Amino acid sequence: MKDFSWLEVTVASLLFILVIGSLWTRGRNWLDPVFWKRFAIVGSLVMFTFLWILTFDTLSKTRIGTDRVPSPDVINYKITYEYDPQKGYYMPVIHKDKKEPLFGKEVSPQEAMELIIKGKLVIQSRACMNCHTLLGNGAYYAPDLTKAWLDPKWEKIMIPATESETKEEAMVKFLMNPEKYATWTRRMPNLNLSEEEAKAVVAYLKWMSAINTNGFPDHFGESKLAKF
Repeated sequence: MKDFSWLEVTVASLLFILVIGSLWTRGRNWLDPVFWKRFAIVGSLVMFTFLWILTFDTLSKTRIGTDRVPSPDVINYKITYEYDPQKGYYMPVIHKDKKEPLFGKEVSPQEAMELIIKGKLVIQSRACMNCHTLLGNGAYYAPDLTKAWLDPKWEKIMIPATESETKEEAMVKFLMNPEKYATWTRRMPNLNLSEEEAKAVVAYLKWMSAINTNGFPDHFGESKLAKF
């Protein structure tokens, strides 16, 4: 399905139910139980059909390598977060003309995929979602990590605090020793990450930041700490 809003899909499904239901119950009184039974059957079948269409449409648009979910080698490029006036929300922008490889090393698509998979496995092994959320899923004790790579606090706070030269270096130092660079009342525990594991998590978070999430999380990067 292309460029159909949820409202258009809802209206279309209701129209289908109304038209098919009216044809099937033609000539019957609306007080007749059979009238409502047939409408219930039509409604269930139409909604089930639309659900399957939407499910496969969503799967086709959210697989890796699509416009919404970029391929892993996006971690080789500069990613920014910019407001799209037509859509009315912020979107990640991948600057294919500006190389910004992690830790100064450009990786192949296969190497990028391996890094991202490893980062995801590290996050799962440390149960990060017991405190954090990703794409809105998880716990709400700690910040959502969907756009963590784009958080301006890395440049404004953590690079100076960790005495790092780059954002990714600051993130690795923080992940390996979070208690040393505590900036919040709710402090992150030391998860005993190796340098390789921390780098993989950073790669995963950079890739995650490139996903078009329709402006989620809302008001990202607008906290007072990000602006001081």
